Amino acid sequence: MTTTTAKTKTKKTESPIEDLPTNPFTFEVLAVVSKQRTNARKIEALKKFEHPSLKSLFIWNFDESVISMLPEGEVPYASVGEQNSFSGTISGKISDAVNKMTELNSSSLGASDQGKSSIRKEYQRFYNFVKGGNDGLSSLRRETMFINVLQGLHPLEAEILCLVKDKNLQSKYKITKDLVSSAYPDINWGNRS
Repeated sequence: MTTTTAKTKTKKTESPIEDLPTNPFTFEVLAVVSKQRTNARKIEALKKFEHPSLKSLFIWNFDESVISMLPEGEVPYASVGEQNSFSGTISGKISDAVNKMTELNSSSLGASDQGKSSIRKEYQRFYNFVKGGNDGLSSLRRETMFINVLQGLHPLEAEILCLVKDKNLQSKYKITKDLVSSAYPDINWGNRS
């Protein structure tokens, strides 16, 4: 008589969501969320790093009733001091910085990104860039304010803001409106503009 032994599958316990420094950059949070393999883990990560600045970005990006008052696409600009050394767009400059960080396999450019601001610090200004937020601003003033915010941000933070302005965050990060809704049920979608 032969006996058979049943193989039991042991479920591999998942490691906890990685920790980030206090007041992490938004790109750090979105990277952690994006690399989770299941929606449940993504929701867990979103809950772990919950912050009003994240919710603000997600609302701007995913809520169809939020209308950006900024032109779509590339953000044209070169400061007076850079006119001779850089021509093109601020979007191109941000992209160049992000590509350099990717080549270096780092989220820092060293001394040149020291002292840069973050979305976490700047998000309270975002109402200026959407319909119904500060409609008294001229287009020129609004765009100038946006450019100033972008220039003050870490390049990876500025890239996120450019994506959100065009409602295109999901093109880089694996995050959907359904995930955000599950993680943050307190967000009421619609009726914003």
